[in-house]
Amino acid sequence: VLQKGLKENFADAEVSVVDCPDLTQEPFNFPAKGICGKPRIADVGGVPYLIPVVQKEKVYDLNTVAKDIELPGAFILGAGAASSKILGVNAELIPIVQTKSEKKPAVNGSYIAQINPADKGCLLEKYSSKYTDCEFGLLANLYASEGQPGKVIEVKANGRTGELNFVSCLRQILEKHYGEKPVGMGGTFIIQKGKAKIHIMPPEFSACPLNTDEDVNNWLKFFEMKAPLICQTVIVSRDPGFDLRVEHTHCFSHHGEGGHYHQDTSPDSVQYLGYLLPAELLFRIDRPQETHLVGRD
Repeated sequence: VLQKGLKENFADAEVSVVDCPDLTQEPFNFPAKGICGKPRIADVGGVPYLIPVVQKEKVYDLNTVAKDIELPGAFILGAGAASSKILGVNAELIPIVQTKSEKKPAVNGSYIAQINPADKGCLLEKYSSKYTDCEFGLLANLYASEGQPGKVIEVKANGRTGELNFVSCLRQILEKHYGEKPVGMGGTFIIQKGKAKIHIMPPEFSACPLNTDEDVNNWLKFFEMKAPLICQTVIVSRDPGFDLRVEHTHCFSHHGEGGHYHQDTSPDSVQYLGYLLPAELLFRIDRPQETHLVGRD
């Protein structure tokens, strides 16, 4: 299904089932070897807690989420917002956490991307270099598993010929094929070559309400960042009525760049390599009572 669809959006695409590479190795350096074992996804909080006006009291903990999704000790990947309570500023969180179990403490391999106060560029830092908790704020889209080796879906796509970004393309392929049946996937992919459009939220929450997508885009800070970028993604083919964010992807790198992935900006030269797995369960945690569709892409 994926290979056929990707070939409509990329010059070259190949999808196969392979053994998950050892994700403790370069370039990933994750605290778990794989993304297999009881795969599930969680949509926590939501954009309505950020806009139009921020609700700073919305703070969560990945160790608690692991229990909430009935997988204590889960290895969690994804995209979310950092806790402004901890950082003192607003920032993008790239969660990569082996949550705590009865036998072991949590291992936090997450990154934070924020606006550098010195030069207004990207400041990417390892979360554990400054903080010891596993908190996040406002919203997150998370893929969780036992962190085991096993079979995964390897996706290779080179040379983008269509308008859709890599993640939207995968999601829309699934939606087109499976229709009413929601299919969720998560995992990691590398933009191996090329450049990408990435945003980072400003350190200060907006004093004025952000009521439209245009307001949001004027508030966000956009950058063009270079490969290699290691991206963590969560995809749901369609929302079965839980007010989900159907796709969300954050990335980090080993050259100081990272944030929220929008699209590659070098379609001719771009190369994607991903390792994904369909989820068995979906959990919706702290769904906003009052909602809207602004700022979801």
